[in-house]
Amino acid sequence: MGASAAERREELVALYREVQGCQRCPLHATRTNVVFGSGNADADLMFVGEAPGFHEDQQGKPFVGAAGKLLDKLLAEIGMQREDVFIANVLKSRPPGNRDPEFEEIEACKPYLTRQIELIQPLVICTLGNFSTKLLTRRQDGITRVHGKPQQHTVAGLELTIYPIYHPAAGLRSQAMLTGLREDFSRLPELLAAARPEPEPEEPPHDGGSAEALTAAQLGLFG
Repeated sequence: MGASAAERREELVALYREVQGCQRCPLHATRTNVVFGSGNADADLMFVGEAPGFHEDQQGKPFVGAAGKLLDKLLAEIGMQREDVFIANVLKSRPPGNRDPEFEEIEACKPYLTRQIELIQPLVICTLGNFSTKLLTRRQDGITRVHGKPQQHTVAGLELTIYPIYHPAAGLRSQAMLTGLREDFSRLPELLAAARPEPEPEEPPHDGGSAEALTAAQLGLFG
């Protein structure tokens, strides 16, 4: 039997504390704050972006700049909010100048993301942009080719749906990108519904009458 939701949340808090002191890569020397991730620790839907930017590094929270405001708006359009999902990044520390993550940095941070996924147990992971998509699908297909196309993968020992879409920052740069992002986002409720397990059917009443009649019959057998 797996860990309970309460136990998994406790382990997530312990992981958060561990990441706060991480020095696995040189980024620890230049960051202001570790950006662990935030949201619902039992979320069915998880978003994974690339790396913290300036505002995230200052506040220690993911997606708090302009791209984060767009993410909030897109969530609202499908009837969701941040409290319903968990948001994290491939890197937990900001690369200087918001440059792309380097291979060694991704490798150093990967165990933390894997453990987050293992503890949160999402049904759908929405990867935002190239870096998280390539990391979690273990494929080199670019986001332009695979966005909006759900894939089934085993991640952290869990069978789940990976749904690549453009990073919200791309939607800030181009109206066409924003339109595509909005279209891809609109499919998330359908993907979540498909990923959720079917409810257990109610047991039909036993043939042979009421519980009292069955008890009487059993007493008759063993009396």
